[in-house]
Amino acid sequence: MRTQLLCTFAHKKDLDLIADYIATSYDVSEKRMFVFSDADNKNDLYITYNVESGNFKRTPNTISIHRKKDSNTLYTVNALNVVIKNSNNGVLDKTFMVDWSNYENTLLLTNGDELRRVDLVLMKRIDI
Repeated sequence: MRTQLLCTFAHKKDLDLIADYIATSYDVSEKRMFVFSDADNKNDLYITYNVESGNFKRTPNTISIHRKKDSNTLYTVNALNVVIKNSNNGVLDKTFMVDWSNYENTLLLTNGDELRRVDLVLMKRIDI
């Protein structure tokens, strides 16, 4: 069964409400969620969880992301493209090998063509 990794953005005060919403709105495939905080702003949370690919519906403040396990890097496809361009003299080459050790424990997002890097701290795991 193919799954999709999702990330829901939340404020720390809303964690219980958001976690309950995710648990009741999605069939979370591994029956667990991981809650990360922004290392620079502990109130900004990122909740990650896997759902079956066909079970991805539009939910506010939720995006589809990918994960590089070796470095625990979470990233969007657009952010990966920016990383490649920044590391490869502005050239987007899908065969370019990214040095993931430069992005350990981070979430990579984009703001237009600019890379936004969020250093992450694992707060907790929530079992459903």
